[in-house]
Amino acid sequence: MDTYNWYSQLIKPSWAPPGWLFGPVWTVLYVIIAVTYGTVFYKAFKGKLPWRVALPFALNLVFNLAFTPIQFGLKNNLLATADILLVSGTLIWALVAVWRASPDLRWVAYANIPYLAWGLFATALQIAITVLNA
Repeated sequence: MDTYNWYSQLIKPSWAPPGWLFGPVWTVLYVIIAVTYGTVFYKAFKGKLPWRVALPFALNLVFNLAFTPIQFGLKNNLLATADILLVSGTLIWALVAVWRASPDLRWVAYANIPYLAWGLFATALQIAITVLNA
């Protein structure tokens, strides 16, 4: 069964957004991520920010990029739920870390509020889909 048919046949909660919304939302979020994470990594490479602050940003990227292959490649809802919990957890860790480490970079935390909001929503959605299809 192809990925589209597999996902379309999953039971979803009534509050699940339409599929077409995910592309535009992630396009905007990836621009925010590129600018803010790029800034954090640049500052870390220049020695102006401790690497311990950049670590959760790096982990967040890894977990974020792993979600699609897990969810749609492996078609594994349970593993995708574990992964998205790690996405949300590392994002919160990253924003707290940069907020505490550098008053000059607090804009990074503010700029990522849309990512945090969508990420928490996506986490709740993935948990709901996993439970509904167990």
